Order: sequence, then structure tokens, then C-alpha cells
Amino acid sequence: MSPVPVAGRLRAARPTDVPEILDLIHDLAEYEKARHEVETTQEQLRTMLFGGTPDAPDLASAAPSGAPAAYAFVVEHPDPERGHLLGAFALWFLNASTWTGTHGIYLEDLYVRPELRGHGYGTALLQKLARECVERGYRRLEWSVLDWNEPALGFYRKIGAAPMDEWTVQRLTGDALLQLAAHDPSEPHH
Repeated sequence: MSPVPVAGRLRAARPTDVPEILDLIHDLAEYEKARHEVETTQEQLRTMLFGGTPDAPDLASAAPSGAPAAYAFVVEHPDPERGHLLGAFALWFLNASTWTGTHGIYLEDLYVRPELRGHGYGTALLQKLARECVERGYRRLEWSVLDWNEPALGFYRKIGAAPMDEWTVQRLTGDALLQLAAHDPSEPHH
């Protein structure tokens, strides 16, 4: 697959992009019928993406390694009124496989503004992530998609992604997370 021509400019996110990335996260959550679940603030997002880096010397990293906890690529789309706007973004982080002995990339969010779909932005972002994997020796690029999101599922099949049907996502949040964290390991688990 040859690189997709993109009308916008794909680049790494910068701290000044945080307000617009957060707006895109809200748009994505709205599309996924979960807008009420977004609690992220600009400061949290800025810390997640840039804490511990020269781009944000005032912010400590929230990650144990002192590096950013996540990364983002954006596509600047030409906009006659503002000069440009972020037309799409991909937010990702490293995962690890004990079976391959390498890192991989987990794509947390991929979003293209609805009015800009068809410009190749989504494909360009996925190609960029695939290149990151290949260049760094990572052996996996993974993400989750809602089972009702037929346009996304069709797009992912078209680029060769395969569903991991035998796996289900498990998640601890809220009270369950707090209870497990507070559990004394010397007590028997029920």
C-alpha cells in the first residue's frame, strides 16, 4: 500500500494543540454516544502527552518512567478562516508483549472530523503508526472498536486489520478499582 496523499500536514502533536485535541476527544465521545463519560481536562491531557519533556518543562510526567504516558499525531487541515484546524488525531501509547518480547502500539483514539472524512487522514495516521512500529521493531498495532461502528469496522477490514474475536476487554473502574486497590493481600479473596 503506497502512502496516501493527504491535503493536510501530519505531524506530532504540540502542547498548543491540547485544547483542540480535547475538543476532538469530545466529538469522538459524542459520536460513540458516551460524551458524559469524558472527564479529561486540558491540564490532564497536557500532562499525559507532554509531562517530563522539554516541550512542557513545567510539568512532571505522570508515568513511572518519567516519560510521557501517551503520544499523539495530528493532521492539520487547511482552513480559510483560521489558517488551519486539526482535522484528525491519533492518540497512542506503548504496550508490551511477553510473547514477542517487544513493545507494540495501542491506539487509544483515532478520530477524523466527519466533514473531512474521505481525505485520507485516517489512513495516513494508521500508516504513520505502522511505520513507527516497523522502524522501532514493534510487532503489533492494536486498538478497540465498538461493535456497532460499521463504517470503522469496514475501514479496518479494508486495510487488513483482523478482529481478535477470542479476546474480550476487561476493565476495572470506580468503586471496583478502589476496592481492589484497598484489599489487604493477606486476607483471603472471595
